[in-house]
This record gives sequence, C-alpha cells and structure tokens, in this order.
Amino acid sequence: MNFITSSWALVWLFCASLTVAAPAFDRALLQRSSYGSDRLVFCHFMVGIVADRTSAADYDADMKRAKSYGIDAFALNIGTDSYTDTQLGYAYESANNNGMKVFISFDFNWFSPGSDASTVGAKIAKFASNPAQLMVDGKAFVSSFAGDALDVATMRSAAGVGVFFAPNYHPQLGTSANDIDAALNWMGWDNDGNNKAPSAGNNVTVQAGDAIYTKWLGSKPYIAPVSPWFSTHYGPEVSYSKNWVFPGDLLWYRRWNDILTLGPRFLEIITWNDYGESHYIGPLSSKHGDDGNSKWTNDMPHDGWLDMAKPFIAAYKAGASSPNSYITSDQLVYWYRPTLKTLDCDATDTTMVSANNPSGNYFEGRPNGADSMEDSVFVVALLTSAGKITVTSGSNSQSFDAPAGASAYEVPMAVGSQKFTLTRNGATVFSDTSLRDVSDVCPCGIYNFNAYVGTVPASLSDPMGAEGLASLTVGLHVSTCSAVPSLGTASNYGSTLAAPATSTTASSTAASSATANYATSTPALYAASTAAMTKVGRPTAYSKSAVGGYAPMATQVSFVTSVTYATPTLAGAGTDGCTKTITASSQIFPTNCLQSGELWRGPAGDATPDCCDPVKLCCREM
Repeated sequence: MNFITSSWALVWLFCASLTVAAPAFDRALLQRSSYGSDRLVFCHFMVGIVADRTSAADYDADMKRAKSYGIDAFALNIGTDSYTDTQLGYAYESANNNGMKVFISFDFNWFSPGSDASTVGAKIAKFASNPAQLMVDGKAFVSSFAGDALDVATMRSAAGVGVFFAPNYHPQLGTSANDIDAALNWMGWDNDGNNKAPSAGNNVTVQAGDAIYTKWLGSKPYIAPVSPWFSTHYGPEVSYSKNWVFPGDLLWYRRWNDILTLGPRFLEIITWNDYGESHYIGPLSSKHGDDGNSKWTNDMPHDGWLDMAKPFIAAYKAGASSPNSYITSDQLVYWYRPTLKTLDCDATDTTMVSANNPSGNYFEGRPNGADSMEDSVFVVALLTSAGKITVTSGSNSQSFDAPAGASAYEVPMAVGSQKFTLTRNGATVFSDTSLRDVSDVCPCGIYNFNAYVGTVPASLSDPMGAEGLASLTVGLHVSTCSAVPSLGTASNYGSTLAAPATSTTASSTAASSATANYATSTPALYAASTAAMTKVGRPTAYSKSAVGGYAPMATQVSFVTSVTYATPTLAGAGTDGCTKTITASSQIFPTNCLQSGELWRGPAGDATPDCCDPVKLCCREM
C-alpha cells in the first residue's frame, strides 16, 4: 500500500554500501543556461496519501494555489494502489479545469524496473492524451522516483506516443543517460551519501549533486531539486527505521539563490504534500490521510515557505540573477523548530526500543542528524525598501539593518514567545508574535524536528482536517495530545467579527462571514476589530461538524473583553471544576486553544483538558 511509505527505500537498497565523496565544486558546470521562457517549475505531489478524495473538485484548491505562485505542473507520484487511476483521473480533470499541467512520476518503490516496463508504458498511454498532460518538445513528459534498470525501449513502445522521459536515475550507480531525455536529482539536502545527515569526512552537498548530474547529462536538461527541510520520525508505523533529519536551517533561502545561479531548464520542488518527511510546502488543510505523521505535522504550517519562493520563481523564469525586482510588498517569513535540540524526550518518545517492541526495529528516539541542526530562528526579509528587523526569541533579541530585496537572518532560539518587527525611520511598519512558542516540553511526548513556518503579516489559518489527524494519538505515551488543530488565529479574524460591546461579558452578533470561518477552523480567541480591545472570546456554544470542524450553534456570540477572564468564562464551566492551576499553557500544549499568556485553570466538569472541545470546556485566565 502506497500510503506515505518511505520514498527512499528502493534507492538506498541500491546505495546501502555506497558513500559518495563530494566532488570539487566546478563553477564551469553550473553556469546559468539560456532556456529563458522554456523554464518550468514542477512540484512533487504524493497521490498515495489522497485516497479519500472523491472528485476533481478535491484537487481544485491545490491546483489554484500552486498556479498562483508560479508552479507549472504537479509531478504526480504514484504507486500500484487500487485507487491510483481514479485519483489520477481526478487530478488531470482538476488541472485542466484550472489551467494547470500534470505528469506522472512512477515510484519504483512499487513498480519493478525489471518487469514493469510495459505496465508503465500502458499507464502513460492511458493519460497522455489528456489536455492537462504536460508536453515538452512535443512529447508527453514523464518522470520517476528511482527505476534505474527500466527497459526504456519497451516502455516507449507500450506508451505508443512520444515520451519525454526524465527519470530520477542515479549516475553514481553507473546508469547510462543514453536512453533518457532529462533527469531528476532527488537529493535536495546535504547528506553523507548513505541517506543520513553529513558526518565528518562524508558530506555530499546539494551543489555537488548538481555538478554530478550536469556533467553526466551533458547537453540534456537537468531537473534540479529544491527542498526546504527533511525530518521524519516514524516508529512502529513502519517496519524499518525511518527516524532522521537532514540539515535544513536556511537551506530554502540558499537553495533558491543557487537555482538563480545554476539556471536549469527545469526544477522540482520537493514536495507539495509529503507530510511524513516534513518537506511539504502545501497547506496542512489540503485533504489527505494520516499514517502517524500528524504527531509532528499538526499545528506546523509551512505556507510561508511558498510565500518566500514566489519572487524567486518569477526571477528564475525570467532568467534573473536576483528576486529583488519581483518583491511587490513587505513580508517577513520565519521558521524554527518547536523545541531546542537538547530537550530529552526519551522517556515518552514513540520510536524507542522497548519491552513492547522486542524486535528492535526502531532507532533511539532522538533522530539521527539532530546535531546537524542549529538552535536558531531563521528569518527571510522580502522588502520593497530598506528597514530594520527585530527578532525576539524568548529572552534573546537582535536587530538587523535589512536592505531592499531578499535577505536572511539567524537568531539564537530560546524558550518562550517569538516576535518579529519591521521598522523604518523609527516607525513600526508591522509587528507580530508567532502563534507557536518555543517550548521546553516534548510536544505529544516526542522529538519533533519539523519546522514551524510563519509570516508577518500573518497568513490565513491552515488547520489540518480530520482525515489528516486520524492517527495522531495512536501509540502516544502521553495523554496530553488530542487530534485537533490548536493554534489560535487571532490576527486573521479581526475584520470578520462584529465589534463586541465594552462591558465585561457583552454579547454581539457575529457577521455572516465569521460563521464560515468558525466552520472551517478550530475555535480560538479572535482579535477584536477595535484598538481598545485586547482579547475577544470565542462563541459560547459549538457543534462539531461531520468533517471535524466547529460551527456556531447560534448566531448570538458571547465575547469576553476584559484582560482577565471571569470565572466561569465559558458556557458549562462551573467553578467547582476550576480548582487546579497550571502556570504554563505549554504543559498541555498542543491539546488546547489557549493563547500566549493565558493560563489553564483546570478542567470544567471533565478530567481531560481540551480547550478546543466544546464538550470538555476549560476554565482560563490571563
């Protein structure tokens, strides 16, 4: 079953004993090409995790969003599942409806390069005539993950159409480039040559991979990889060890600058929706299933990475050497891990070998490569004119004079809130505090080396859907995590809610647009639409919808407008349930909807705290 299973297993069966030394960096091989308007941007899309999509409409939001950022085509990674053709049909239909292109990327974790050449060709034939099929040089574009030993002649014959074949072959294995039209390099992260983080004397940089492939391909086009991150933390969900990170840090920013220097004909963003390996740039809300990755992806949006890429994509397509001319508004994009790498989660992590797991299939809890990451907050400034950036991470605060255009900064990460400010000539242009603090408590009891990505001004809310949260609690060793999104969305809702009256617990009628927001987001505290208000409450009563969201039971909404909440503050919260005080909301994070600075005062009539669940309401105070 192709359900977020490792995209690495097959290649590393080939390469298990191979350590590739990094070649000397040859600048002559990496001169910018003159492909100009022929340059195309692809993004890898995992079909294996979207088996529950029921129509082309379920792909529309992905197609529209990708296209709006300059992505030309989705590479539809497929296996041999029973639902594959159905989902391909939906994806091709949606792409056609939305002016996008798609192509098939055959995953040779599932197809056999030795015996499936005719099967691969037949699949190409089935979809190649679709109007959404990406055509390059008059041929149907097709790619792969691995598949080095494929009988290409048989595949082409079975396809019955011209095929522009651009597989993820591996020159390190001695594979010939004679019968292909282009090639994809999957390794978008520095590594040791054996599928782990770099080690002393073993560091194959992404640029070294560029050099290997461009030399091997000669005049044939190269599909350069661009990826922001890699972190995976599976335990019993898989039958093999999958618990490592590659160094990420400022990789996303640096790699885009590499691309503008290299100027390949094609590039492929890795990935849109591979949540299990944490390199997704698409929304958490994109409909998908869950094989356990929600333990480290819930409340960890990456949408800001796509924002950062937009001017770089425009520059790449124009053959420009800088994104600066394509920055049209001020924005800060920031990211950081939710905890310091020194935090010890061994006692509660889910990947540890234990008496309940005598086979010893899992590595120790702390992921391999953890020490390759910096304990830093990373910020990329996209500015229309110069300004001063101030980054405050817990007790650490640093300011930088940022030029117009794109620039990157790094600040030591500290436990606590994370604040980002842009000023010009002493006046604040904008300022915001991240919805996620850096914590000294293991989230869900596990090691989480995924990145939280935010923007200033803030992006729209991106809560994970119910399907994507289905396995979050499976196997957890703590009871403080539940399968709901818990980030607040205060900065996004101020314009949609009617302003509350000024009394301590006044009532106000929500605007009709607010109802839609409530229905698609986990209830939280929303920003008031007047400067005099510091907090507003959530609606007093909710019903849980079939899709796992929340909708108001009535249009009359009660708001709390004082800085200190009354007791009780929410319907059904009796004072007898509010006897216990916990002094840090992180102690039950991320199973609540508490905002920064709020304290949980114990459960209201239920022993299980969950401030997002209207059935298990929490008492809260500032």
